This record gives sequence, structure tokens and C-alpha cells, in this order.
Amino acid sequence: MSNSIVITLPHNLGAEEAKTRIAGQLEHLRRDYIDKLAYSEVNWNGDTADLRVVAFGQTVTGKICVMSDSVRIEVQLPWILAALTGKIQGVLKSNAEESLRIGHTPPKV
Repeated sequence: MSNSIVITLPHNLGAEEAKTRIAGQLEHLRRDYIDKLAYSEVNWNGDTADLRVVAFGQTVTGKICVMSDSVRIEVQLPWILAALTGKIQGVLKSNAEESLRIGHTPPKV
């Protein structure tokens, strides 16, 4: 049995700018944590990203839907990671909020 996390964040950026920022943050996170991940992938189809991360033998899947005024993040955690739901939700929310914040400076590559 899996555990779901759903986060919806409002923004005033428009879909294109929000998508650019979210995509950049995803790539930044992948680079920063690549040594801890066995596998990760992000596939965009329009304004929706499907994510898959494998770490420590566990697979986490997710979906990010970018809309003109909000971003919706859905993550499915395997049961073994259910105890970390609150911590994972907090990290996801703070990273997304930082990316969508007006005046945000993208991380240097």
C-alpha cells in the first residue's frame, strides 16, 4: 500500500514561467542528489511532468501539473517510506515555493 502526498501552490507567474522554474529546480535537485539516487527520470508532456525516482531499493512516482495560476504536485510513496511523509512533503513544498517566489534567482549551473 502506498502513501500519497498532494500539494497545491498558487502563483502569479503564468504557466510558461512556472514550468520553466519548476523544470529548472527539478534538474538542480537531480544534480545535487544524483549520488544518492539509483535512477531518476522526468518526462514532460505539455505542462505535466511524470517523475520516477528509485533510491535505496524504493520507487517513488509523482506528477507535477503546472497551470496558469497554480502548481499541483502529487507523489506516491511506497509503504516503507510512509513514516517520512511529513518530512518529504515539507521539502517538496519549500522547494516548490522557493522556485515560484517572485524575485527568485535560479541556482547557478
